[in-house]
Amino acid sequence: MSDFLRLAEDIAREAGDMLLAKRPTMSEEIETKSSPTDVVTILDKASEELIRERILAARPGDRILGEEGGEAPGESEVRWIVDPIDGTVNFLYGLPDWAVSIAVEVNGEVVAGVVNAAQRGEVYTAALGEGAWLGGERLRCTTGVPLAQALVATGFGYSVSRRVVQGEVVAAVLPRVRDIRRGGSCAIDLCSLAAGRLDAYYERGINHWDYAAAGLVATESGARLGGLHGRPVSPGFALCAAPGLFEELHDLLVPLDPERD
Repeated sequence: MSDFLRLAEDIAREAGDMLLAKRPTMSEEIETKSSPTDVVTILDKASEELIRERILAARPGDRILGEEGGEAPGESEVRWIVDPIDGTVNFLYGLPDWAVSIAVEVNGEVVAGVVNAAQRGEVYTAALGEGAWLGGERLRCTTGVPLAQALVATGFGYSVSRRVVQGEVVAAVLPRVRDIRRGGSCAIDLCSLAAGRLDAYYERGINHWDYAAAGLVATESGARLGGLHGRPVSPGFALCAAPGLFEELHDLLVPLDPERD
């Protein structure tokens, strides 16, 4: 796993440096995906191309799943999960909460993950069973926080119908917690939770590349990551917090039916 982690970190750092050097303005060419608010820039594609090239140069038989390019087949049991820019809208507006995210799966299990929050100058790393780290500091999520004192992060989807439901849900959650934060990057939210900067996170509609690496960072910090009703984390729903708070927030969310659109 150390070889996987070293390679993933080197590539994530290179991609982050490229993105910082070529940071766009609002006049840059952009495209939309699922809706007018779901954007992709030419640098999303350039970052993913760089990452794919570096992975295949080092490990030509591995599979790669990327947000922009889809899945590339391979012969090995190893699959790389790539989000070239998680938080593209933040990146486009010059806000710091965006990241390059690279995870490594072996036989379907994530064993290594790197999240490079390049504009923040922070690189989060994790290896299965070996902890989560920010630089030389081991990360531990905050424990013992009751729901009423929890700082909770969430995010919103791109379709109008989903946003209507998410607005209803967050309106019901807000009076029951310390406060709500909406940073705009699933990967950074999960890493911030691992670092004790947030107490909990929930969101509907995130994809595997959004949470693969950062989810490992969070769980290796001691947090629990899953879906509702005992299901695993998925695009259907993601919930993350330390044990105890996880269950409290889960029980608050379930009657709100946050998985509806």
